[in-house]
Amino acid sequence: MTVAFYIAFVVHLVAILGILALLVISYKKSPRALNPGVLHATATALLAGIVLVFTWSGGHDTEINHMKVGIKFLIILALFVIGFVNIKKETYSTKTFAVMMGLTVSNILIAYGWR
Repeated sequence: MTVAFYIAFVVHLVAILGILALLVISYKKSPRALNPGVLHATATALLAGIVLVFTWSGGHDTEINHMKVGIKFLIILALFVIGFVNIKKETYSTKTFAVMMGLTVSNILIAYGWR
């Protein structure tokens, strides 16, 4: 279980950083269209996060913080829904970019700042 936890952790970390990178890349393009990779990275982060929660007890003696996990789940779910709504549009607004970037950064800050 410990190996599965650390594999899921690395996949989750890479997926969240992928969301961040793909948002920045898609913002700088001339017709500002949302990169489909954002949806893939969000779905990967969501699935890897679920695996992290289920494999937590196998390698750790402490209880998992369910409030933190729930908030992170809602944030990544909101990112997925916003991305799904805007994926077929030709361009997306600066507000949409700001919300998605803010949710991604807040997800990262919650992960490493909340103990």
